[in-house]
Amino acid sequence: VQLQASGGGLVQPGGSLRLSCAASGSSTSINVMGWYRQAPGKQRELVASINRDASRNYADSVKGRFTISRDNAKNTVFLQMTSLKPEDTAVYYCNAQKLVFGVRVDYWGKGTQVTVSS
Repeated sequence: VQLQASGGGLVQPGGSLRLSCAASGSSTSINVMGWYRQAPGKQRELVASINRDASRNYADSVKGRFTISRDNAKNTVFLQMTSLKPEDTAVYYCNAQKLVFGVRVDYWGKGTQVTVSS
């Protein structure tokens, strides 16, 4: 599975950005797609994830500001980010999960930088 992310950039506090990530290759039977982020000097953390049945999970820090959605037909996941804060600055990584013989396998895209600054 290959993941291609796009949509990062520089935005002012309070602004919005939309990230997209398209899966290709052996992208059938992807169960979960989501976004993680890693700020300088910090561990990578889950931002949001969405299952094939559209159930969603959000980090507390982004609830009410970020919305994750998914197009199963196109194996694409989106992250709409609003009311951005400087602490949202990080490299954002697209993630996809499959179960292979009952074992979770993670796939990662190259990160896309999101910078929130005035």
